[in-house]
Amino acid sequence: MAPKQNPLKLNPLQLRTLTLLQAMVRAPGGAVAGPGPGEATIERFPPAHGDHFHLGDAVVRGSDATGLFNEKVWNALTRKGVARGDWPHRITLTPDGLTYDTGLGHEILHQSGH
Repeated sequence: MAPKQNPLKLNPLQLRTLTLLQAMVRAPGGAVAGPGPGEATIERFPPAHGDHFHLGDAVVRGSDATGLFNEKVWNALTRKGVARGDWPHRITLTPDGLTYDTGLGHEILHQSGH
């Protein structure tokens, strides 16, 4: 039996935000390990470049990133156990958050042409 898609019932904004946070962790210099085992903490967020920003080798539309700067989204991800937010300074992805399959990476992480 295939695993259930979105078992935590994250809403679309929460899913997009978690997808971006996971990509930030994978980007060079995007996160630091810890504080707990298997966790990663993001302390810097990419600056906007017009209506988009660059994340590793991908481009993300600003409209897909609104949850990165939304305290309620950070709180929801914390309640669901995929992150621990220290709004607005840093957010830590838990092991569950790092491995959660949002199914959105191919939709919001566009390969950069520049």
